[in-house]
Amino acid sequence: MNKSNDILLHYLTRITVFFVFIFSIYLFFAGHNQPGGGFIGGLMTACTFLLLFLNFDREKIKKALPFAFTSFIAIGLLLALGTGAWSMLFNGDPFLTHYFDYFDLPFLGETELTSALPFDLGIYFIVVGIAVTITLAIAEDDQ
Repeated sequence: MNKSNDILLHYLTRITVFFVFIFSIYLFFAGHNQPGGGFIGGLMTACTFLLLFLNFDREKIKKALPFAFTSFIAIGLLLALGTGAWSMLFNGDPFLTHYFDYFDLPFLGETELTSALPFDLGIYFIVVGIAVTITLAIAEDDQ
């Protein structure tokens, strides 16, 4: 199959990737009080990267998205562990103690901010990094 001539597939992939990525961001933020969060949002984001790698030339995508996905894992681990350690080191509470408060933010009004958000962001980065790294390693072994 010649991938360079699949114009319709490339066009639909671009549209689909956009909507799946936006939905993954929604799931990430909705996860605090509803189903979703860092794990599900990270899996959806990894799916967008995989869809791009499957439908386009892998080298072109790597040039367009020059991310080292293994560094996503390290950043995510630092963020998740740092969030957990924050309560222990600075407040004397147990590891991963949850804090929240309400703030008046411009354009958003009264908004709840929690310590679970940076923890979920760390999980998000870990899931994206692991899923894409494993899939690309398997794909490169096939060639």
